[in-house]
Amino acid sequence: MPRPFTRLAEPFAFVRQFTPSWFAVTMGTGVLALVLAALPWAGTLEHRLAEGLWLSNCVLFAGFSLLFVARFVLFSDTLRPMLLHPVQSMFLGAIPMGLATLINGLVLFGVPRWDEGVLVLAHGLWWLDVTLALGAALLVPYLMFTRQDHALDKLTAVWLLPIVAPEVAAAAAGTLAPHLAPEAARQMLVVGYLLWGVSLSLAFSLITLVLLRKALHKLPGSEFAATSWLPVGPLATGCLGLLSLGKAMPVAFAGTTLEGAAELARDVGLLGGLFLWGAAGWWLAMALFCTRRHLRQDMRFNLGWWGFTFPLGVFTLATFELQRRTGLAFFGPAGAALALGLALIWVQVMARTLAGLWHGELFRAPCLAAAAGPSRN
Repeated sequence: MPRPFTRLAEPFAFVRQFTPSWFAVTMGTGVLALVLAALPWAGTLEHRLAEGLWLSNCVLFAGFSLLFVARFVLFSDTLRPMLLHPVQSMFLGAIPMGLATLINGLVLFGVPRWDEGVLVLAHGLWWLDVTLALGAALLVPYLMFTRQDHALDKLTAVWLLPIVAPEVAAAAAGTLAPHLAPEAARQMLVVGYLLWGVSLSLAFSLITLVLLRKALHKLPGSEFAATSWLPVGPLATGCLGLLSLGKAMPVAFAGTTLEGAAELARDVGLLGGLFLWGAAGWWLAMALFCTRRHLRQDMRFNLGWWGFTFPLGVFTLATFELQRRTGLAFFGPAGAALALGLALIWVQVMARTLAGLWHGELFRAPCLAAAAGPSRN
């Protein structure tokens, strides 16, 4: 039987080769936990399974964070290649997005288990998440503009990762704000709308470029198959963010001069959510067609496959929220089908991840390979 990490003879090589793309695992696992908890028919079994996944995700995030910090403490020479790599640097956005799933879980699972004291922790982590999300959304594009090498024919939707992180934090604000004091809730919601605006405006621009790139240069290689799903993420998160922020606004701003605007935000949030859900639905259908074409090729597994999970998970959460807000029967079966698809994809991707982890095949940092030679593959 092959031993784990058989290809990593150098001591601590797995630390040196650790990449931020591993945080995509926490994004996919975290969103599955949230989807299971959001199932309209969820009972005790589903809730316990969701909580177990969330707790496991907390352990994963803590472990990945330690490895990420250890990489730059022990191998500081790897920081520059990672920041300058045109793909690996994008995954810095996965860190705050993975953290956002933990914050949402603290509200859903932490409060019933450990009482409302955990909300102080959730509140502090949310501001940390905002800091990390804005850091990724500013730093990575700046490096793209000044240091990295990009071309239209090489563009993929992975460019969305760093700029979507603030939008994910905004959606988390709508979940957490109703559990805070009114003053803190109002501050969080205003910041949430600002974050939503930052992300979605940039996301629409990049999605337009992705559409142009595919029309002019066709689909990217099969190693980037999951990137076809990434445009679903900012559109679905935008939908969920408008719904959650708008829902929290009336209570937070009751009795203030913005009470009327808060009521309007709730209604506009529903209409805007429907608009963005439709846009995300088109991209999801296109992603399915593109993936079917990629399946005819040799799709070798890589950590990018986790890109199949988070966009689909957020779209599922938005679908269930629209069902609750509109009462339309259509969203129920649609959400159930999406949740089932997410679970099946997660099982498949996690199984391949564990196999790759056992054999050490996934501990290969492309940024270090690029720094050592001309190829970025």
